[in-house]
Amino acid sequence: MPLWSSRRPLLSVVTPLYNCLPLTQAMLASLRATIPPRVSFEVILVDDCSTDGTREWLGTLGEPFRVVLNQRNLGFGAATNRGAAAARGTILALLNNDLVLRPGWLAPMLFALRSLGSRAGLVGNVQLNAATLEVDHAGIVLDDKCKPAHEHRVPGPLSSALRPYADAFALTGACLLVRAATWRRLGGFDEGYFNGCEDIDLCLRARGAGYRNVVAYRSRVLHHVSASPGRKLRDEQNTMRLVLRWRDEFATFACRDRTSWELAWQYFWASLPEPRDIPDVGEVVRAALFLLRLRAEPPGVSLEPKDAIIDLELARWREMFSH
Repeated sequence: MPLWSSRRPLLSVVTPLYNCLPLTQAMLASLRATIPPRVSFEVILVDDCSTDGTREWLGTLGEPFRVVLNQRNLGFGAATNRGAAAARGTILALLNNDLVLRPGWLAPMLFALRSLGSRAGLVGNVQLNAATLEVDHAGIVLDDKCKPAHEHRVPGPLSSALRPYADAFALTGACLLVRAATWRRLGGFDEGYFNGCEDIDLCLRARGAGYRNVVAYRSRVLHHVSASPGRKLRDEQNTMRLVLRWRDEFATFACRDRTSWELAWQYFWASLPEPRDIPDVGEVVRAALFLLRLRAEPPGVSLEPKDAIIDLELARWREMFSH
């Protein structure tokens, strides 16, 4: 059985609960079965006003479990913040109650966190849909509408062996590691979101503060996707709030794909016959540097199509919420 003591543990597992008691019990059983024997840990369970017997069951638990009871339903972000505030560990493990943890899930995430040292932000992993066993999450990317979507592609075994973790635009909060000091420095989840986008917002704040967010490819867990009641009710409002806050970052990141390279290349190639016909020579230089990987940000000409897509989504949201 994993070690637990009254001294400060290495790991504080923080799990918000809202009903789904059988899933909670299965997740905690998998947690206790997969924590390495010499990792000291505590588990902080934050009940968000469950009505299915969860509260009564929580009263039967002893060490290493600690229980926080909300007096009203606060949502995922606020419940997680309450649990993290009570944590004593040096590392926070944010785990949804609808996970099934597989043997070996923790070590690759700890390896990435320690390898990155002071640059480490949030560390995620690969999550398989518990019903289909297909990859549900290997990081978060932006789709054709410049909206967050889960990456479903993972590198092969050889690539994962050579590169055990890789940078990600953002990560899902279903299974994350972060140093407690980093969490406090970032201010935890923004409670202006309700059951959605809190995790992406936190990742972007971490990026802005100079941290690296990564996916640990060798860590695999099962996830009963969006099992909590009401999980999707405010998706549109949450996404609109996120895009309004991080519009420039969304446009820039969305351009780091094939479309960006094609547009930059077309712009640069068109300038070669007669550079004087190009109104902004600086854009040509920026396109060339971007194509040579000497510049991280794409030229403005590549941003324009993405800005137009974002404008269309914002107009749709404003129409949706004006009634």
